[in-house]
Amino acid sequence: EVQVVESGGGWVQAGGSLRLSCATSGFTFDAFDIGWFRQAPGKEREGVSCISVSDGSTYYADSVKGRFTISSDNAKKTVYLQMNSLKPEDTAVYYCAADIIWMNLYGSKWPVGGGYWGQGTQVTVSS
Repeated sequence: EVQVVESGGGWVQAGGSLRLSCATSGFTFDAFDIGWFRQAPGKEREGVSCISVSDGSTYYADSVKGRFTISSDNAKKTVYLQMNSLKPEDTAVYYCAADIIWMNLYGSKWPVGGGYWGQGTQVTVSS
């Protein structure tokens, strides 16, 4: 059974940092792309960052480039999202997903979903 479990959310002041963890089990770790999505109240779900565990390639949404860093620990079968310089607009429920579904259009590629999802972790950034 595939399991995806997030942890590490919380409350932080603007400019602060948090690290989210996504622990996985039930599949060969490097078989899937794994990534983070977020959804704020009243907004659509947004693909934040993804990593190809097999080759280390990464994706970042423009809104988080230069502030967030995704990484993976193959021994622990865990993906991390280091979030620095947090802004109030980063406030959302963050979800980890495995087996990322990508959209390819006009030479651009971005994540639109996943085959397996965690339960989500709340990140709140106060101004």
